[in-house]
Amino acid sequence: MEKTLDLAAGAANSDPDIGLRAVASLRILTEELETLQVDRARALGWSWQDIAARLGVTKQTVHRKHGRRNRGRS
Repeated sequence: MEKTLDLAAGAANSDPDIGLRAVASLRILTEELETLQVDRARALGWSWQDIAARLGVTKQTVHRKHGRRNRGRS
């Protein structure tokens, strides 16, 4: 959690080098968290539509991004 807070602070830094590096790291973290939570939701039986609604994207978008990894749970 502390590292995440450091990244958030870095993203607001007035030095673009620090800020942009922090933004890039936050993107990676966000992708990892999304994957983790989508997998959890699918394991609990959530539909692609339910997940998509929470992420603010279409069902097709979330299925295209995460569907291959979750083949057995279509």
